[in-house]
Amino acid sequence: MKDAATLASPAVLASPDAYADAVATAVRAAAAYYADGTTPLGDDEYDALVRTIEAYEREHPQEVLPDSPTGKVAGGAVVGDVPHSVPMLSLDNVFSAEELDSWAAGLERRLGRPVTAWCVEPKLDGLAVAARYRAGRLTQVLTRGDGLAGEDITHAADAVLGLPGRLAEPLDVELRGEVLLTHEQFEHANAVRTAHGATAFAHPRSGAAGTLRAKDRPYRVELTFFAYDALGLPGLDHGELLARLAGLGAHTAAGTAADPRRCATLAEAQQRIDEIAALRAALPFGIDGVVVKADAVADQEQAGSGSRAPRWAVARKLQAQHKVTRLLGVEWNVGRTGIIAPRAVLEPVVIDGVTVTYATLHNPADIERRGLMIGDQVFVYRAGDVIPRVEAPLADQRTGAEQPVVFPEVCPRCGDAIDTSEQRWRCVRGRACQTVASIIYAAGRDQLDIEGLGGTRAVQLVEAGLVTDLADLFTLTREQLLTLDRMGDTSADKLLAAIETARAQPLNRVFCALGIRGTGRTMSRRIAAHFGALAAIRAADAEALAEVDGIGVEKAAVIVAELAEVAVLLDRLTAQSVGTAVTAPVVPARAGGSTAAADGVEDGAEDGAEGAEGGAAAGPLAGQHVVVTGAMTGALAELSRNAVNELVERAGGRASSSVSKRTTLLVAGEKAGSKRAKAEELGIRIVTPEEFAVLVAGQLG
Repeated sequence: MKDAATLASPAVLASPDAYADAVATAVRAAAAYYADGTTPLGDDEYDALVRTIEAYEREHPQEVLPDSPTGKVAGGAVVGDVPHSVPMLSLDNVFSAEELDSWAAGLERRLGRPVTAWCVEPKLDGLAVAARYRAGRLTQVLTRGDGLAGEDITHAADAVLGLPGRLAEPLDVELRGEVLLTHEQFEHANAVRTAHGATAFAHPRSGAAGTLRAKDRPYRVELTFFAYDALGLPGLDHGELLARLAGLGAHTAAGTAADPRRCATLAEAQQRIDEIAALRAALPFGIDGVVVKADAVADQEQAGSGSRAPRWAVARKLQAQHKVTRLLGVEWNVGRTGIIAPRAVLEPVVIDGVTVTYATLHNPADIERRGLMIGDQVFVYRAGDVIPRVEAPLADQRTGAEQPVVFPEVCPRCGDAIDTSEQRWRCVRGRACQTVASIIYAAGRDQLDIEGLGGTRAVQLVEAGLVTDLADLFTLTREQLLTLDRMGDTSADKLLAAIETARAQPLNRVFCALGIRGTGRTMSRRIAAHFGALAAIRAADAEALAEVDGIGVEKAAVIVAELAEVAVLLDRLTAQSVGTAVTAPVVPARAGGSTAAADGVEDGAEDGAEGAEGGAAAGPLAGQHVVVTGAMTGALAELSRNAVNELVERAGGRASSSVSKRTTLLVAGEKAGSKRAKAEELGIRIVTPEEFAVLVAGQLG
């Protein structure tokens, strides 16, 4: 786990004026954060600022300002009008394993003995609320406010999943927990908001804050509640209390990959912290840390609480995945099929240990929906290995110097016209705009696998006029190649041999090499298996293509149009006997001829086949939905991921790139990561590459 201490270590304030400025900045940031989440500071920056203020106050106790955020719930930024029956406190923070050790040692000194046991659970990134029940019926929901009084948000309770309107028993009790937007709820909320003309939420926390306080909206946004405490259920250790809350019908973190865990020692607790931190990217909700609590109620009661936080619990903060930075510009890049994609240029910012200078903006419509302007302060999000994305601007931070994003009027690469009829803009020349990129892609390992045809060689071939499209590769002669710079006899012979081998590649690889929009490696395997021959694919209309698992009517229309666009290229490839080798057919498993191909992710996005029914062809993996992750070893060590997926399908299974409830088998190699964690959470069978090789032994070789 990366250490947040490097980002949160206190700096030095050199003067009373610098201290006063720091306090004012922290107060403004806390006010924005606890009001609607649109803070000008990211979590790491705010934590570091408060620690700097604390350090100054320790050295100059006589200069402490009354509005300092230290020692106050919510940084003293918010107040409420409904008193809490018992103060609703915050948590103290630690930023490293060493600080956690020091905190635990201090707790044990206070107790005069070792802590009985620890409970470790995720620190959910949402808003703390208190839900009051009378005779088992929900009567009132409050925000934490300043800890002494909160804001009444009972009007929003119906939209909060996991917060039951009636408990399983007729108790007088107050549940305390966190309300948040899961990742799925956040995406849905922004889609709904933009459809109603509202701006997108900056990030899930601001979305939750705004939604809980909103009234009379013409649309509904669902949230989720996670209970972590209660008043009115005395005498229970923390783990027992969580189980009791679940039994009453409240939602808790139990059952997720980051489920609360009882640990006998602090070393075990630290191990669990590391496990939760490693799972962070795979969790369906955001966390900004891990909470460590004394599990025994006796330990909690003896330790007591301060004015701001309990002494028996602490938050081990993790590096923030949301950061605020400035949008410096937008670049427009042209892909191999002519798609013109915008990319955000950012003021460099460190997110989860990685310096981010670029982020995805998806398409022009996305920029307009989010209302972005050059110079905006923006929230940027990065989770695990996911490409960073700009979520929304902090509109209230604008100075008036911001400028509109300038959209291209002509293709930024070739200067020709742009087709703007779809959300994703495209050069009217299509693939012809990026011939080099198309050739490099087609020659790639998972397509035609033409060794020796990399970027430099592709540029040479195109600039020399020897190659204008994929079919030209198969007409190259030795004499032509020898005219290229740094191309000797041996290199020419090797490249020609690799091209000759590529001529016999199976249909699915040739089809994938075409770079048809709406297809990729997985979808190309499906199409090849469904139709069996290139001529049959070309003859298929949109209705026939829509029968292929995961395509659907809209994607089928795009593929038909793409096939018409490359008709001349396909004629030339056929004349060169390219694409005539047929992928081993897969027996259809349902009416309409659906194939037994992958049902998961296609080029990083869900392809819509999760709801498909039907099994697969006969074989050792018949009926299995298989995900392969991590580095392969043993007999599979030399196979690419695409080759392993092809192996799955030859064995009668369905290959997928994402773990879901339909997955039945995970092949977990070295450093399997979040997919293994999700599979364990769902109870999916997990095998090693060596065990998998035994299962499909008849297909190897």
